[in-house]
Amino acid sequence: MAKIAFLGLGRMGIGMASRLLGAGHQVTVWNRTRSKAESLLASGAQWAATPAEAAANADAAIAMLADDAASRRAWLESEDAAQKHLARGAFVIECSTISYSHVLELAAAAKVKGLRYIDSPVTGLPNAAAAGDLTLLVGAEQADLDAARPLLAPLCKAIHHFGPVGAGSGYKLMINLMGSVQIAALAEGLALAQKLGLNHDAVAAAIESGAAASPQVVRYCRPMMERAFSNNPTFTTELRHKDASYGVALANAMGVPAPLGEAATAWWNAAKAVAPTADEARLIDVVAKS
Repeated sequence: MAKIAFLGLGRMGIGMASRLLGAGHQVTVWNRTRSKAESLLASGAQWAATPAEAAANADAAIAMLADDAASRRAWLESEDAAQKHLARGAFVIECSTISYSHVLELAAAAKVKGLRYIDSPVTGLPNAAAAGDLTLLVGAEQADLDAARPLLAPLCKAIHHFGPVGAGSGYKLMINLMGSVQIAALAEGLALAQKLGLNHDAVAAAIESGAAASPQVVRYCRPMMERAFSNNPTFTTELRHKDASYGVALANAMGVPAPLGEAATAWWNAAKAVAPTADEARLIDVVAKS
């Protein structure tokens, strides 16, 4: 079994690290807050005070972090950064949703050190992470992906390989930008339905069975309509704004117009300004009050 460093123990990371432990790997975890690691430590994980300590002598380091800034700190910045302490030939597996430009920056730094970079953002909620039912969206050299599959297998039900490094994150940002537009459009539509005085149950039932019923729309239709917001959300307004912003930046860099994405990003920015850690379904309140 492999020696794995796991960086970041948020709602997704803790389930993923648990899956690796369950598969028999030797797992060393790092997180800014140690208390989030207690259940893993009780199950046999080792604690590291820094990303560098976690990465020392590891066969692979896997990260699930919030954004570019958190990823850069863990992998690259300071003497406590993980990449500086991985041995040549080790895997750098970045599962966070980060910007395309940052993926290329990380991969270039890894190549200089003789590390193998796997660009592997994920789709799935925390319960899927804990069950090993994530879908991995991979950008990597084929030989590197083949060698990494035994490490990735406990985490997922499927691996989609989109091409070389950057392709996985490119797809993830594309699909998350589409989702951001869909949820924002839903909020606009429901705000209009509210102004029209339409029957809430009838509207929800018609949307859920209609042509616009994407999984994102179905997931948020009734919570938005009923103002049934989670106090412990799996996805916040701040995270949605981050993903949408990264997606628009990628579209702009590729010369692809994204006016819908830009409009949705503006809504998410407004929601983040009001309540950054709130359930993203609360966008309906921002739209309705505008």
